[in-house]
Amino acid sequence: MKALIFLICLTLLVVTHELGHLFFAKLFHTRVRRFYVFFNWKFSIIKAKKFNGKWHFLFFNAKTPDSWDEKNLRPEDQNNTLWGLGWIPLGGYCDIAGMIDETKDAKDLESTPQPWEYRTKPGWQRLCIISGGVLVNFISALLIYAAIFSHWGTDELPLRNARLGYEYSQVMLDEGFQNGDIIYALDGEEQYDFADMTKKLVLDKPRTATVMRGDSLVTFPLSDNLLSRIASENPKRLLSPRWPFVIKGFAPGSIGKHYGLLEGDSIVSINGIPTPSAIEVTATLGTLAGDSAIIGVYRNHQLTEVPTLLGSDGKLGIYAVDDMGKLFNVIHREYTVWQAIPAGISYGWETLTTYVSSLKILFSKGGTKGLGGFISIANLFPDHWDWHQFWNLTALLAIILAFMNIIPIPGLDGGHIVITLWEMITRRPVNEKVLNIIQNIGLVLLLLLLVIANGNDLIKVFNGWMK
Repeated sequence: MKALIFLICLTLLVVTHELGHLFFAKLFHTRVRRFYVFFNWKFSIIKAKKFNGKWHFLFFNAKTPDSWDEKNLRPEDQNNTLWGLGWIPLGGYCDIAGMIDETKDAKDLESTPQPWEYRTKPGWQRLCIISGGVLVNFISALLIYAAIFSHWGTDELPLRNARLGYEYSQVMLDEGFQNGDIIYALDGEEQYDFADMTKKLVLDKPRTATVMRGDSLVTFPLSDNLLSRIASENPKRLLSPRWPFVIKGFAPGSIGKHYGLLEGDSIVSINGIPTPSAIEVTATLGTLAGDSAIIGVYRNHQLTEVPTLLGSDGKLGIYAVDDMGKLFNVIHREYTVWQAIPAGISYGWETLTTYVSSLKILFSKGGTKGLGGFISIANLFPDHWDWHQFWNLTALLAIILAFMNIIPIPGLDGGHIVITLWEMITRRPVNEKVLNIIQNIGLVLLLLLLVIANGNDLIKVFNGWMK
């Protein structure tokens, strides 16, 4: 399910990105030969092109007929784009005539530049065409955030309203935090907002932390290598609120449902051992795989015990309520459409600046170990369909994709933008052979980055198996 949701998200991001290039290319009468969703190595699932006054289709086709070639079409049909659906679900592309990119190199270009080619267009038009994908990704993220605020509103959990405290990663435990602590202040500055506190903790290198531990405030120093350890170990979460395990629903064939657990039950103990948080419930059940367990629950304000026999995986087949608004005293804000638009723009911009600031982690010791590939991204998604989380993550990844593409690396949009700006300043085109070399260097760098990122994922998976 994670993989499927990630694939849908990735497809949306790539299609909107390539549509940005297509829009500006068409706007400036630049020929777009092919527009593909997914890659079509060896064959395509569907090909479609309009000529001679009607649409023509090919299914599971390996070679496009010569009759579809623009050179063999009527002049009024030569600008028409071939639309395709490939079979490798890892992206897509927009083949713009006269542009050296991942779809072609210098030897594939027409010997004589044509007026409908990218390379013959004025610099400012080429700049718009190449920036179109990034622009559309960023604008789409802002619109998604605005739609989220308008439809769902926002829930903000004040830092101290997590009454059970927080669960900390090993990196944080080694710093002196304890599970159940509530962060009260950093460097003596009181903290109230979870997101702001996390940003300050990771990026501002505070020297001390003050936590509420039980009924007392405890202050302790933080080490200098916190950022390096975060980069090296890349914990999934530094800390997360501890919430009670209130049963939301049951999986098919649920053991818990079979033995009498009900929706709304709040699990507070297992075999007499207190389990105030969902994390403790899951961990305790995991130690009792295949054994009997007496589940203590609060039901209608009364403590009830339910005897069960766990399966070999140590699970009851139950889902916990994960809506913070139902578990904590959260601040909920509703937005009208007109309020949601500026709020979405502001939140999207803040998300971008936070992401850019966090990149300093990559340049700390062991930073490249924090790079993640497709598995890491897919693991961001839940294992069940949730519209709110889907659109939140889609907007976040749209912003990341927009920023990563604007980085001036050959092969990315940012590399093409730098070349275009250079040509506009010098008023001389860069030699096509040089462009081809730059493009190849960029592809090598991108492949290396992919190998490192996905290699890190595979190492993590292997280490997980070994454990």
